[in-house]
Amino acid sequence: MILETDGAKPIYVQIAEWLETEILNGNFITDQKVFSQYQLAEIFNINPATAAKGLTLLVEDQVLYKKRGLGMFVTGEAKAIILTKRKEHTLKRLVSELVAEAEQLNVDFNELITMLKEASNRGE
Repeated sequence: MILETDGAKPIYVQIAEWLETEILNGNFITDQKVFSQYQLAEIFNINPATAAKGLTLLVEDQVLYKKRGLGMFVTGEAKAIILTKRKEHTLKRLVSELVAEAEQLNVDFNELITMLKEASNRGE
């Protein structure tokens, strides 16, 4: 993953989203230890405090839990929490933006559905 340092999304949010994706992909499973803030800082060449802020977001969302002196670990509910969050926030926002763009371009609902089906069939 390459961080977008000039984008609107803060780096610590990008770190949290990257870890969420790693959990969704099965690269981290329930009760498995994740990278420390220092490991993340080294991997992404960022400040450890920035990495720690990303980890803190995931603790606040109950995706990770802390074991004092041992590190951060994946909760049993992590995958479900991430899926729900991404459906409720990310996907709904993207769909709203897509519908607004389609309306501006005078693309009717059926044409939009056809485009979605085609994209799904191509694996986009």
